[in-house]
Amino acid sequence: MTSNLSWVPPEVDTNVPNPARVYDYWLDGDHNFQADRDLGDQVLKIMPGVRDAARLNRAFLRRAALHMVEAGVRQFLDIGSGIPTVGNLHEIVQQIDPECRVVYVDRESVAVAHAKLLLRDNDRCAALQADLRDVNDILNAPEAKELLDLDQPVGVFMLLLLHFVPDSWDPHTILARYRDRIAPGSFLALSHVAADADSQGLDEAIEAYKGTQNDPIPRTHDQVLSFFDGFDVIEPGVVGCAMWNPQGAGDMSDNPEINSLPYAGVGRKP
Repeated sequence: MTSNLSWVPPEVDTNVPNPARVYDYWLDGDHNFQADRDLGDQVLKIMPGVRDAARLNRAFLRRAALHMVEAGVRQFLDIGSGIPTVGNLHEIVQQIDPECRVVYVDRESVAVAHAKLLLRDNDRCAALQADLRDVNDILNAPEAKELLDLDQPVGVFMLLLLHFVPDSWDPHTILARYRDRIAPGSFLALSHVAADADSQGLDEAIEAYKGTQNDPIPRTHDQVLSFFDGFDVIEPGVVGCAMWNPQGAGDMSDNPEINSLPYAGVGRKP
């Protein structure tokens, strides 16, 4: 992390670790603080392959985005986008078609502050600070209304997000609200920590997150599949992240447990 913290929002307590910044650390980003690195190292000692899992999730983002662009989608909504790092969604899709438009959403002010810096010269992208549950506030925000035409297909991403959403929030209803607002032909891409992947150390790693105000909630395959209600799930279905249409050896880990640790899938609204 650079010693110049002038861009960090004043309300951010840099002494409290945050999952988005821990993820940034695992991806070798430079927008994390000592507390994030400490927690990241603690989890790495418990599950040494978790850094590889973060990389595989990033690779899934690329493959899912390319699939959507090939299907004709030119506008994207990335909710829970986290700290911008190499291989951002807009970099992937705008490399294919510069006309692609992307709206990033995150409730973490550090993520949004840095995203705005990164996107300040890109008039086809915007970053909003909002909670996943604020469906109307997100879709009706001036930036979103300028960039997204909800009468046309949209590619919605929620990667490594829903396992931070407790059942008490009723995530199925939240997803249904987004589904009902987007046009037929739209896509939903999800990744989610697997409860039934038999990954050694997962319970202990989850315990390490206690106190971050973002306790992970792993879910089973059937539970993750249920998030695609109302969508046609694209082959090969909801599978281990690395197994979703891999394109080369770099999309896989040598550790089978890590390949299956996050589930991933893409659905299309009929």
